[in-house]
Amino acid sequence: MNTRNRWSMKLWNFGMIVLSLTCLQMTSEVSADDGAASKRPNIIWIMAEDISTELACYGHPAVDTPNLDRLAKQGTKYENAFCTAPSCTPSRNAMITGVYQTRTDTQDQRRGGVVLPDAIKPIPHLLQDVGYFAALGCGYNKKTDLNFTTQKPLFDGKDWKEREPDQPFFAQITLYSSHRLEPHWSGGWAGIRKRSTDPVDVSKVELPPYLPDTPITRLDWAEYLDSIELVDSQVGEILQRLEDEGIADDTVVIFCGDNGRCHLRGKCWLYDGGLKVPLIIRWPEPLAEENVAVQEDLVSMIDVSATVLSVAGVELPEVLDGRPLIGSQAKQRSEIFAARDLVDEVMDHIRCVRTKQYKYIRNYTPENGYRECKYVCNHRPMWPEIQRLASEGKLTETQQLLLKERKPVEELYDVVADPHEIHNLAGNADYAATIKDLRGRLDQWLKDTDDRGLAAMKQS
Repeated sequence: MNTRNRWSMKLWNFGMIVLSLTCLQMTSEVSADDGAASKRPNIIWIMAEDISTELACYGHPAVDTPNLDRLAKQGTKYENAFCTAPSCTPSRNAMITGVYQTRTDTQDQRRGGVVLPDAIKPIPHLLQDVGYFAALGCGYNKKTDLNFTTQKPLFDGKDWKEREPDQPFFAQITLYSSHRLEPHWSGGWAGIRKRSTDPVDVSKVELPPYLPDTPITRLDWAEYLDSIELVDSQVGEILQRLEDEGIADDTVVIFCGDNGRCHLRGKCWLYDGGLKVPLIIRWPEPLAEENVAVQEDLVSMIDVSATVLSVAGVELPEVLDGRPLIGSQAKQRSEIFAARDLVDEVMDHIRCVRTKQYKYIRNYTPENGYRECKYVCNHRPMWPEIQRLASEGKLTETQQLLLKERKPVEELYDVVADPHEIHNLAGNADYAATIKDLRGRLDQWLKDTDDRGLAAMKQS
């Protein structure tokens, strides 16, 4: 064999060695990726309708929530979690994208047909891209209630049992019992109470001071707590299913409200009753070290969206407004932001920023007063009760807040000293520095998010 042929043979052998090593490396990488995919945790996101933190584990009297109490003991209870909107559609739009609804033009209650900006992909799609099966309902309500449309279905099926063997799953479940009127077959809250074997004791109910203490208001609040007890039993069913299927130790369980409680000065408004929600997360191995019992930090519900992606191993899109609650990308919040726009037939542009101690609310349409939509007026037993008491001159000054025909342009509350947000400090010179600071934070947020709701208001 001549020299040229010998070198050709050596180069061919060397090339085969390199090719073999490359193939081995690729095989190893694929195996590693497959292994990583198989180790991705299952994720169940349970959203209860229209509830604030009226759970026993949050220290609320009268209500009995043993399953959620146990989940809180096994996981982390977040004391300061807030939605970005006080009604379901805009709040859910933000949660399923991890982006403020005012950035995506999905800020209105049930104004359909919105197309998301190209850079924004819903969370189920991002999870599907890394191998997750996305399930909706899983034997409970299949509500999404989103303003936007997508060409690709958001979910792969109606139950995680439809997935491939060992495929990780993401399940979104709505527990509808705490919605005031639904499901229709249940008779609403009154029907739930009628079927309860141990209804809430109306004498133990604690009402906020802006509601008059009458038999009607006490019963309505007790029925609300009865609905929460039914939600608790449904959570127990879901947790037991995980145990029965042997996947509890592989599943992140998230429980929260989709917005605040369905009472006057709650749902539809930017007071804590409309924005503050329960948030409990149970972390499985190897994330169990994150189960720290109680977390006091401020949390926006879009942070939960970012957390879902993070624990699933999804590279976080730059467009996300949320930030993970755990891991290397976690960052403590100094404030949360929220917005209210169209709710049914009532357009009322309101924005707020809240720190741990203060909340600043800006009313862009103060002439609306505290006008409620027809749905609220027709389905709040407290509303005609308050009107009756007002006509009889029996409301306290605090309770008359609900009937004001004009809102202040600015509201400032010390939510530590005044958790029911009754005493407006906006005109108090002692708080001039505080309100200036919060005005600046809100203005910067509006600029950063290019608020579509306010832009539409200015154009109209």
